[in-house]
Amino acid sequence: LYASRAACFVSLKKHGELRGCIGTLTPAEADLGAEIARNAHSAAFHDPRFPRVRSDELAELTVSVDVLSSAEPCDRSALDPSRYGVIVSSGSRRGVLLPDLAGVDSIALQLDIALQKAGIAPGEPYETKRFTVERYREGEAPRA
Repeated sequence: LYASRAACFVSLKKHGELRGCIGTLTPAEADLGAEIARNAHSAAFHDPRFPRVRSDELAELTVSVDVLSSAEPCDRSALDPSRYGVIVSSGSRRGVLLPDLAGVDSIALQLDIALQKAGIAPGEPYETKRFTVERYREGEAPRA
């Protein structure tokens, strides 16, 4: 698995709260191992929403890795926030939301969050793609 090329997101949590999350929608590295390392480093030190992770926080962090399938165009009716992640785009603006996130239990909410992340205004036209993930969490067996 680590030798194959794949896009992924690495999420860091501290006491169950997001502490950093960075990912790629298409592979940027030669293999998944390098992709994970790159995104983990970026999640810890370059997520603009959070200060850099400090060494004294390491024991309190948990890590999850979402390995992404290829994205496919879809319409709203083909979404399911528990199963599919979503990518919304309009011009160069793009918003991404991973699937199966706590509190995101409707298509409307999933799209609203992704649109806000992209800076796409209500009523503005946009394109939608969906993807699946294979999620790996510390201490858990993988699930698709």
